[in-house]
Amino acid sequence: MIVYGDYECPYCAAELPKLGAVRLVFRHFPVVSKHPRSRRLAAAAETAHLQGRFWQMHDALFADQGHLDDPHLWERARALDLDLDRFESDRRGDEVAARVDHDFRTWIAAGVMKTPTIFSWP
Repeated sequence: MIVYGDYECPYCAAELPKLGAVRLVFRHFPVVSKHPRSRRLAAAAETAHLQGRFWQMHDALFADQGHLDDPHLWERARALDLDLDRFESDRRGDEVAARVDHDFRTWIAAGVMKTPTIFSWP
């Protein structure tokens, strides 16, 4: 399944665990008009991916949506044994921003309008 989500979206946090044991592809759809931190959170997940910890960060972000500011992101990064200097540098870098923007633009073109949007994938 391909899921377009936003780490500040309470509906995403509620629905994703219900999918069960399926192959999941997560794409970023930060709806900054409703969730102002969502682009930064997507960048944090992509940055964790660069250190081999995407799904762990993904789960941690959805697990506690009440604590999503930078100090809480650093706590999560520490708990996942990420290199914090690299985490900060990558999170604010062009490569990660391009990845998040690509997901967003691609699915705007496909008609994604809300989160979560879930597509079946063969």
